[in-house]
Amino acid sequence: MYRIDLTDADRALIDTLVEELLAEEPATDEQLLDAVALRAQEMPRPLRARLNAFRLKEPSGGCVISGFRVDDAGIGATPAQWGEADDDGRTRREDMFLLMCASLLGDPIAWATQQDGRLLHDVVPIKGHEHAQLNSSTAEPLTWHTEDAFHPYRAEYVGLMCLRNPDAVQTTYALFDDLELDAETRRALAGPRYVIRPDNSHQPENRTARSRLQAPADVIERSIRRIDRVNAAPEKVPVLFGDSRTPYGRLDPYFMDRTADDPEAAAAFEALVEQIDAKLTGIALRPGDVLFIDNYKAVHGRNPYQARYDGHDRWLRRVNVTRDLRKSRDARVSADSRVVF
Repeated sequence: MYRIDLTDADRALIDTLVEELLAEEPATDEQLLDAVALRAQEMPRPLRARLNAFRLKEPSGGCVISGFRVDDAGIGATPAQWGEADDDGRTRREDMFLLMCASLLGDPIAWATQQDGRLLHDVVPIKGHEHAQLNSSTAEPLTWHTEDAFHPYRAEYVGLMCLRNPDAVQTTYALFDDLELDAETRRALAGPRYVIRPDNSHQPENRTARSRLQAPADVIERSIRRIDRVNAAPEKVPVLFGDSRTPYGRLDPYFMDRTADDPEAAAAFEALVEQIDAKLTGIALRPGDVLFIDNYKAVHGRNPYQARYDGHDRWLRRVNVTRDLRKSRDARVSADSRVVF
């Protein structure tokens, strides 16, 4: 795991930049991200240099930034549902730091079909989700996966900022580096032979009235139809791509079809899953830690835990980051919009 530790001087400068952003009060996500991108270039040079190296040199599938101080009293109780913290703005200070870090890696994006198109997501336990394959589950492991593996516009990075983690619940991860796979297996995995379906967070039962989304009704409906189409008639895709020696990956085993019509592809996939299972490790994030998972070089998940539902449970804020905003232009309402429909 690639690490960046903030110094006292770093924190002082970051706090100043955060306060400047909070004073601006932009009216839209686009205006906010414009301001964030500018302030991010004023962050401490060592932080910028290290994040730039993580982005370009790919030294690891994950990067942890430690040392930012969370205002535990200021953020209030862990919300019972996602979106509650956005309504009263109690995590804005922490959000500004997360977004500035994300902006040094690329452009933060949101999904119209996920958490009402919010730019930042809450990762909190929700009653009734205990056994679901959602980040709001608790009793079951969140199976390791590439974030939004089914989608061609999936993010290159997933950012997780820890606000609270009293039980030291581990975020699990594994890298695609050093896979011990023979040439035939690698060739099978690099072919368009696998079906990946949308995960539960994009499904109809987890949608609301979508009242936040600023888009014409036909655009919103088009995004829903896109998900429905992938469910009904998914295209086959490779699970490994890029350099065969140090491949990138896209897979989500829990939401992938297992078919008997291609035994070679099935055997290759099981060999890959076994290797990733063996490499899976974990990290317990502490308040103020920001973890960026390279969504091309690593998978991630979460160990099960016992939720209290008392306002003091684990609470993360999540952001998706793309290195190429233009690739999703046909799915956004304007060039500077960050919501993918």
